[in-house]
Amino acid sequence: MSEEYQVIVVGAGPAGYVAAIRCAQLGLKTACIDDWTGPDGKPALGGTCLNVGCIPSKALLESSEQYAHAREGMEERGIRVADVSLDLDGMMQHKQRVVQELTQGIAQLFKANGVTPVQGRARLVAERQVVVVQGDDEITLRAGNIILAPGSSPVQLSGIAQDGKYIVDSSGALAFDDVPARLGIIGAGVIGLELGSVWKRLGSEQVVLLEAQDSFLPIADAQVATQALRSFTGQGLDIRLGSRVTACTVKDSEVELDYQDADGEHTMQFDRLVVAVGRHPNTENLASDESGLLLDEWGFIHVDEQCSTNLPGVWAIGDAVRGPMLAHKGSEEGLMVAEQIAGHVAHIDYNTIPSVIYTQPEIAWAGQTEQALHATGVAFRSGLFPFAANGRARASGHTEGFIKVLADEKTDRLLGVHIIGPQASELVAEAVIAMQLGSSAEDIALTVFAHPTLSESFHEAALALHGRALHIAPARRRKQKNN
Repeated sequence: MSEEYQVIVVGAGPAGYVAAIRCAQLGLKTACIDDWTGPDGKPALGGTCLNVGCIPSKALLESSEQYAHAREGMEERGIRVADVSLDLDGMMQHKQRVVQELTQGIAQLFKANGVTPVQGRARLVAERQVVVVQGDDEITLRAGNIILAPGSSPVQLSGIAQDGKYIVDSSGALAFDDVPARLGIIGAGVIGLELGSVWKRLGSEQVVLLEAQDSFLPIADAQVATQALRSFTGQGLDIRLGSRVTACTVKDSEVELDYQDADGEHTMQFDRLVVAVGRHPNTENLASDESGLLLDEWGFIHVDEQCSTNLPGVWAIGDAVRGPMLAHKGSEEGLMVAEQIAGHVAHIDYNTIPSVIYTQPEIAWAGQTEQALHATGVAFRSGLFPFAANGRARASGHTEGFIKVLADEKTDRLLGVHIIGPQASELVAEAVIAMQLGSSAEDIALTVFAHPTLSESFHEAALALHGRALHIAPARRRKQKNN
């Protein structure tokens, strides 16, 4: 059996489903192939992000933050809350309801836009054909254009066998049926920090993050990373840098883990262990040898700046190609490719893609870091404004952190914006828009921001870059020049 389409999308995660919807909106006959199933065994669109990643983790982060706040942060506001208790099962049910509503929403969007969903495991073969395995059966689909969006999976460490109960990956850590008293996490990156925050708030007495690198959050601005490490340590997260795991076994319902650091060999025991050391592209068996699809040594699909592969009419987007593994990056690539297939001009500015860590405080940034600018010899100025001097932050009780603006010394054009503090994930959008439009720090300084808002801190940071900040003491208001 063979069926013809104008576009076939492989994968229904944030990259794939967005690409499929946009292709259909542009009048192209489109099919989207995906093999994900939910807890009920039925097809569940949305990939890792909606099913076991972005959405469920944010649901638990939000719920755990509210729980912790109700227990410890209300009395200073004149609100007394008695007998606060945790219903973990109810919290997990809420998380799953959110997931189900969103995955069903994608199915409805497919139907409304005329996208044909196809359940099964896809494999690219020669001549722009895709073989779909459906149980014991196979069907073959053909299209003028094929978009590969297979997503990614958690990296598994050699010698550490995940059993789904005591030793789990990030997906398993979102579904614990009780709060582990002693939680170990291998990896102190974005995923490890978010998961550690959830379970520490919900009652884990000990949360230890073992990070092999000697530096903390090297992908973030160094000043932000320093503040973040101080904050997370103060919250009770035990972050151990330069720690390499050497052995791990499960004995008598507990995990025994050996690791090595600068001080020698150590052994620890945990009730649960989470492996959160990154993700790898889902490209194994994605394409047959005869297809000729080019992959690099890490399994990423080779693409150009427009996400075109080495095969005519075959495109690749999302976590399976170069660049950060971010849902919004994949979605934008899906839109770009759809527009190109329809004959339109489209591109992405990869320099302004925002990154976010949804901890408390939140961390977000766009553009270049100070260390990157120093490494490339770019002369720049920086302006910093602390949330402690912001009226809205004071009123809300969330004063930790700051906004930092980096601008070219000669042109004043924004080069990077780095935020640690309340609502950083929302505030960074202002920076992205400004950078996308080629704004200068002076443009931000001349913009009127509503008062009282957290966004005023962006305004003040831009003012600070030119030594004009209004709400910090003169000693902290000096213009900073870096080269």
